[in-house]
Amino acid sequence: MSLKQASFIALSQCMGLQQGESCLIITDSVCKDIGECLYEVALDLTTDVTLLLYPPGNQHGEEPPSDVAAAMLEYDVFLAATSKSITHTMARTEATNSGSRGATLPGITKEVMIKGLCSNYGAIRSTCDDLIRTLEGSKTIRLTSHSGTDIEFNLGSRSWHSDHGINHNPGDFSNLPAGEIYISPLSADGKFIVDGTMMPHGLLKEPIEFEVSGGYVTYISDNDIKNQVEIAAKDVGKNAYNLAELGIGTNLDVVELIGSVLLDEKAAGTVHVAIGDDKGIGGDVEAPLHLDGIIRNPTLYADGIKISLPSSSIQL
Repeated sequence: MSLKQASFIALSQCMGLQQGESCLIITDSVCKDIGECLYEVALDLTTDVTLLLYPPGNQHGEEPPSDVAAAMLEYDVFLAATSKSITHTMARTEATNSGSRGATLPGITKEVMIKGLCSNYGAIRSTCDDLIRTLEGSKTIRLTSHSGTDIEFNLGSRSWHSDHGINHNPGDFSNLPAGEIYISPLSADGKFIVDGTMMPHGLLKEPIEFEVSGGYVTYISDNDIKNQVEIAAKDVGKNAYNLAELGIGTNLDVVELIGSVLLDEKAAGTVHVAIGDDKGIGGDVEAPLHLDGIIRNPTLYADGIKISLPSSSIQL
């Protein structure tokens, strides 16, 4: 598959872009080649296409410039191929709440674009639907792993969400590449050990430990990540330490971790936990960062019952 073919799948199969619709492509200097390819392919599908380029952000979860946020409200479809994620921003939330349908491709590379878009999105949607049916109504999730993770999430009445990649209706939204279900827990206690992928390191050589109490991270073993959170905390206080997300990978076509959070968190057989902002995924905490860490070989219990997770035949 070429980058152009992957872009066509993103725009036609995933976004359902039709002639007569308006489409906004957002990118930055790091991801410019992918943004420009999406723009060119979009022009084959509709005539009303705009490409917006802005400087790379400083942190995942940081709001885009105000003119970009305003433009996102005005188009039928938007795709954001940017080096820093705008998934968990008010700009994205307000755009989809207004009826725009969109997708973010944070940290996208040519390799990830081609590997991740070459997936069966109908099968991903079915897997997501089945897993949500299994978990809906559960009040607690306990997550353990061979590397030492043991944490319990209190879900309260919050809902699971599906990121299956098919966005054909007003307000639909997903990451691309897609393939996960996720929830913003009400609270959590315990510890989780990230032994897969986490930025800024990519594929980890050494695991990173996080301790959590009352829904907030109280200990981070890695200095680089701890510094990121401390910088954010200067602006938002303890919200930077919020335990924001529990996610479960559902993409059976992702058979190895490559060091890209965007792709690796979608791998069936993994779970990811994030800290920081959860406002855009059903929570109530705003923060200028959202950091996902991927956990290999997890075991999940919903209200004490072990859950069978989707998994590829490849050991992750």
